[in-house]
Amino acid sequence: MSLVELGRFPRNEAHIVVGRLEAEGIPAITFDGGASIADGSWLLIPVRVMVDDEDLAEAERIIAA
Repeated sequence: MSLVELGRFPRNEAHIVVGRLEAEGIPAITFDGGASIADGSWLLIPVRVMVDDEDLAEAERIIAA
């Protein structure tokens, strides 16, 4: 088991995606959510949503729906 990238999303959307996946029983986490907060560009940097490699196909199906 290892983490793989599901996709890159705007900050708020990434947290919505994580919530949706977790509601379906798929653990997910965000990476880079706090990047460049000090200089004010944090809204411009995409946030990566990561899932377990075994959950990737199901997570992609949920996000596509």
